[in-house]
Amino acid sequence: MARDRGSVSIEVAVLAPAFIGLMVLAGVAGRTAVADEAVESAAHDAARAASIARDARTGESDATDAARRQLDWWGLRCTAPPALAFEGSVGGTETSFGAAYRGAPGVPATVTVTVTCTVSFDDLRARGLPLALGGKTVSASFTSPLDTYRSRA
Repeated sequence: MARDRGSVSIEVAVLAPAFIGLMVLAGVAGRTAVADEAVESAAHDAARAASIARDARTGESDATDAARRQLDWWGLRCTAPPALAFEGSVGGTETSFGAAYRGAPGVPATVTVTVTCTVSFDDLRARGLPLALGGKTVSASFTSPLDTYRSRA
């Protein structure tokens, strides 16, 4: 029919931005899911690396290296270097990270590492669409026990 001419062009013009927006939303959701898993893995590896160390200084250094290696392996690009927070406990009482290493042998102690990363979505912006996606902050913590009967510094 003659009066239906050009209707496909109008439908495409109306639906194309919605489809592109849906694709960008899928990219954001996917990147967030990957970031959650990567930061969770980084926190696990960091806490485990810290718990193997014999002193707090080495524990922090080893944890930082382990977290960065894990985030690099996942290919996760944070907008700034990932932030790590360190805590500890001795005999079930929360304490500082360093105090966990100074606990007496035979007393249970743990170290907790929290990894925080802000993931950028700037590269997911579609050309021509005015979307300000910004980023999302992802954080995860993991607690690992220190060897109860090993001497600590």
